[in-house]
Amino acid sequence: MNAPVSAAASGSVELALTGMRCANCAQAIERALAKVPGVAAAQVNFASETASVSLAAAAPASRGALVAAVEAAGFGVIAGADAADLSAETAARATELRASRRRFVVGAACTAPLMAVSMARDFGALADRPWLPWLMLALALPVLAYTGRPHFVGAARALRAGRANMDVLVALGAGVAFAASAPVVVAGAAGHHLYFETAAAIVTLVALGRLLEARARGRAGEALRSLLALRPRRARVVRDAVEVELPAEAVKVRDVVVVRPGEAIPVDGRVIEGESTVDESVLTGESLPVTKGTGDTVAGGTINGPGLLRLTATRVGAATALSQIVRLVRAAQASKAPVQALVDRIAAVFVPIVIALALLTFGTWLLVSSHGAAHALMRAVAVLVIACPCALGLATPTAIVVATGTAARRGVLFKNSAAIEALRGVRVVVFDKTGTLTLGRPQLQLVAPAAGVTADELLALAAAAEQGSEHPLGRAIVAAAKAGGLALRAPTGVRAIGGRGLRALVDGAEVWLGTRAWLASQGVSEDMSEGTCGNVSSDMSNGPDRDRSAARDMSESTGEQAGWTRVHVARDGRYLGSLALADAPRPEARAVVAALRGQGLRVALLTGDLRATAQAIGAAVGIDAAEVHAEVLPADKAATVAALQRVGRVAMVGDGVNDAPALVQADVGVAIGSGTDVAVDAADVTLLRSDLRGLLDALAIGRATVRTIRRNLFWASAYNLVLIPIAAGALYPLSALPGWLRALDPMLAAGAMALSSVTVVVSSLALRRVAAER
Repeated sequence: MNAPVSAAASGSVELALTGMRCANCAQAIERALAKVPGVAAAQVNFASETASVSLAAAAPASRGALVAAVEAAGFGVIAGADAADLSAETAARATELRASRRRFVVGAACTAPLMAVSMARDFGALADRPWLPWLMLALALPVLAYTGRPHFVGAARALRAGRANMDVLVALGAGVAFAASAPVVVAGAAGHHLYFETAAAIVTLVALGRLLEARARGRAGEALRSLLALRPRRARVVRDAVEVELPAEAVKVRDVVVVRPGEAIPVDGRVIEGESTVDESVLTGESLPVTKGTGDTVAGGTINGPGLLRLTATRVGAATALSQIVRLVRAAQASKAPVQALVDRIAAVFVPIVIALALLTFGTWLLVSSHGAAHALMRAVAVLVIACPCALGLATPTAIVVATGTAARRGVLFKNSAAIEALRGVRVVVFDKTGTLTLGRPQLQLVAPAAGVTADELLALAAAAEQGSEHPLGRAIVAAAKAGGLALRAPTGVRAIGGRGLRALVDGAEVWLGTRAWLASQGVSEDMSEGTCGNVSSDMSNGPDRDRSAARDMSESTGEQAGWTRVHVARDGRYLGSLALADAPRPEARAVVAALRGQGLRVALLTGDLRATAQAIGAAVGIDAAEVHAEVLPADKAATVAALQRVGRVAMVGDGVNDAPALVQADVGVAIGSGTDVAVDAADVTLLRSDLRGLLDALAIGRATVRTIRRNLFWASAYNLVLIPIAAGALYPLSALPGWLRALDPMLAAGAMALSSVTVVVSSLALRRVAAER
């Protein structure tokens, strides 16, 4: 598993590109960028028309140097394009689309009458008109000069750079047809067939295909644009006790922002006043609004409900959760799936091979056919025009672009395209327990003090040591003590021992909290039997129930079998008792485990908790006892995952912090978290909402994406393997077949080539329905 670069890192630059015509162009830009001093690596995505450049740590290249390299290679860079703000890029793409539409309209307006005149001439209706060839030339010239200009310019740039791309094929096909006709007209030779309509039709049909392809590819990126479209442009900020309206980008960290009912929240922040519900579906895909009050965090781009909120800005601009999501999705789209390496190698030699086949076709027909050079020439032109490297080049990246955008709308972030491909091969799914299979909000259930110790004393001492702890159990102990009105003394020298417990000094006394085995290893007396127990109600609103009349015995086995976790407490080597806490499974956990097992996947639980506790949680969610791996230290979790990898690919699902080693070891690391904390570096996949059903979405999208890529590659390969020989005349001897198929006209070849790329893109767009249909 590859750990992605943190979103906060400054070692990468993203460029929005123009002028790319096929996969060969993407490779040419990659080579040009890789040669720039200070560039560590460069990846160019043909489908999204973006370049992601990783900069060297020492003497990194400047953006200006990168732009200059792209322009020197014959391509363009959209000025002002930003990964977190697509407005400049969207405007530039719209301008490109309008220009493509104009080129096609001009081509169609000239080609239609040209074909009508040509057909009339062929049938003898206008054969004796001396002005007719000149009219045909006049109609063809605008098509080639205006509509076909991008192809001729692109071909010239490619040939000057010593490479060949799709523009070379189109320019050769249309140029040869035009060159075979123009001298005849200028010389005034009569009786010769003219191929102006062929040249014009080739250019116009290719322009139509490019237009349809561009529109379809634009739809592939709609998910990201719709996300950013929801980001408000204005914000109400309190400055000098006065509420003023400012551009959202002018808000600073720690500014107080006022959000009225129904408005979009402009920045990430923490609520300091007010209560409302917030629609977070833009980030998490969760349709139900979430209640927010004082102390809760909110994310920019989400929609406030009926209440007025005042919040302190914590992250603004490019640092907001929404901007991070866009940046991470764009990075995933720019990355290359492993299968793309083979496609790139094919694309690199595709055009030279096609040109060689066209020359071979021309020579063969010239030698063996009685139809003359004109027929041989048209066969060669058909081969040049029907070949389509674009379909091959688009097969993988368009599927990745659509899949990552669709996943983001469903609250699933893929850090790289390799993770999408790896998900299809997953055979084992391993879950962390606390905060993953469970809600991560344990509550204190029982206080079991040793003889001579009161329940209040035990709880207050444990809570004092746990103050500031980020562990869910520690937070639950502190919350229970505060709810009971207990005074907590400040600890010093706090030290957490991973997977075992915690050590701290409280009022000069050394306090240990942790497992029974760890306390024993610290010299605490082996006799850890408790006296009476204080019963703690699961309703913590009234604090712990310390009524001695409610006391009852709690043996070690009773608590653990109930799925409770015991935290043992000692002070200066003397055992004081234990606290029992319980964490409920997520409501959807059992259904998700059942769905995974129904798909033939092996499901396991990996936790540092005691075996009996882990077994109880496993049983509650439907995981077999044999698949529960308990009492595993964080450092050993990776080894457990490695052992499971002998069965097949493993997906590890955890919180992305304590489980980092296991997430890195797994073939696919899945971090489950909230939409306001999306940069989990250790994981390949992040579920933005704390709902395990997002894992099912990720698996469904991963499998569907791989199926789509394979279907696209099959179609693109079969198209070229079947139609190039037909264009060359392989079926010509079969007289029973229709004439248009035996001698494929270059105009039909151009139409087929245009449709091949459109078919691949449309096939990829079907991925937008995958998660919704799961």
